[in-house]
Amino acid sequence: MTTTSIGVQELGKRIGEKAKADPRHRFWGLYTHVWKLDVLGEAYRLAKKNNGAPGVDGQTFSQIEAEGVEVLLDALSRELREKTYRPLPCRQVTIPKDGGKGRGLKIPAIRDRVVEGAVRLILEPIFEADFQEGSYGYRPNRSAHQALERVRVGLIKGLRKVIDLDLRSYFDSVRHDLLLSKMAKRIRDKDLLWLCKGILKSGGKRGLPQGSVISVLLSNIYLHYVLDLWFSKVVQPRMRGEAYLIRYLDDFVMCFQYRSDAESVHRGLGNRLEKFGLQLEPSKTKMVEFGRFAARDSKRHGGKLKTVTFLGFTHFCTRNRAENFTVGRKTDKARYARCLAKVARVMAIVRHRRLAEQAMEINQILQGHYAYFGMGGNLRTLHRFHRTCERWWRRMLSSRSQRGTVTWEKFWKIKQTFPLRRPRLYVPYSRMKSLAVL
Repeated sequence: MTTTSIGVQELGKRIGEKAKADPRHRFWGLYTHVWKLDVLGEAYRLAKKNNGAPGVDGQTFSQIEAEGVEVLLDALSRELREKTYRPLPCRQVTIPKDGGKGRGLKIPAIRDRVVEGAVRLILEPIFEADFQEGSYGYRPNRSAHQALERVRVGLIKGLRKVIDLDLRSYFDSVRHDLLLSKMAKRIRDKDLLWLCKGILKSGGKRGLPQGSVISVLLSNIYLHYVLDLWFSKVVQPRMRGEAYLIRYLDDFVMCFQYRSDAESVHRGLGNRLEKFGLQLEPSKTKMVEFGRFAARDSKRHGGKLKTVTFLGFTHFCTRNRAENFTVGRKTDKARYARCLAKVARVMAIVRHRRLAEQAMEINQILQGHYAYFGMGGNLRTLHRFHRTCERWWRRMLSSRSQRGTVTWEKFWKIKQTFPLRRPRLYVPYSRMKSLAVL
């Protein structure tokens, strides 16, 4: 690789073009680019854009800028160049998760986020050239909506068997040695691999530091070799009919045309994952039948028609207005409850603020909710969410003092002055057609 000083975007473009042109090329000389000030500066800009809590050292962006961003970048550049850089341990926090459990996050210090961002700017163009079509998680120009629509289109087109899968503690189970060995298939820069190893070790002896800048890319690299390549090179050629893997980070489903194909893959999947230190969560892994005859077959066998939960949506068999089979989609119950819990927490915080501030905070939640869950077929659930927020807001206003209940008539006047956002489909059926191509 050249060491000539060029722009960050141009550098990424050149690396990506080389990676696409030669799938077997192993890159060297990349570490030199990591400690360049323009690369570190771009990584700092992206880190600040994402904001986030401080790490174990307690340093914030405001403190860094008060002292001078150049001071931090110069120090990091020098440490990386002299190979004296050592990432700080990650600060561990726990956030609520479905089922009453907690999810552990590992938050790096801002200085380490900058270095991780610089490494990501260099590595991402290489592995983007290798990633499979069915991988969607946090990749450039790809979204969760595209993954969701690809599942729906596949099921409508005749993929009748779905394996709904869940990995047990995925981010805590990734083996560092296997991940680095897979990265070495494309990277022969020992200094860059040494830096990646140090970043991994800052989160613990095993697993990925979930919450770090680079964990998403490393996760995609690991599952690219564990699942995506295996499915495209080994599984698909052996299938009788069509088969697809749709993956968004560690959340994925497999769709098949024939039951025998689905059963065969289901039997071998556990062994495949065990080779890489991963396990399926049996309680959340199931095989579901879809298609125009799914309801009839489930009644014949005395069972209940099953559904598939993927990326916060529940997919189910239904009929359209012309009485033809289609795939329905609505907000998953667990995600719906989690969103309402967030509304309750915010209302408790803004309880005694001015009405304008309360409406603004609630509208921010509604805006985010509609932007993600506003897909064709889910409008009824959005309206239910909106009505619940209105009821809770009125109830909260009524309980602020002993003056009495805020009547619906009075609340209607409040809404006229401080309206809550109405439900809107950000991805209507007309736009959904352009999202997925099988």
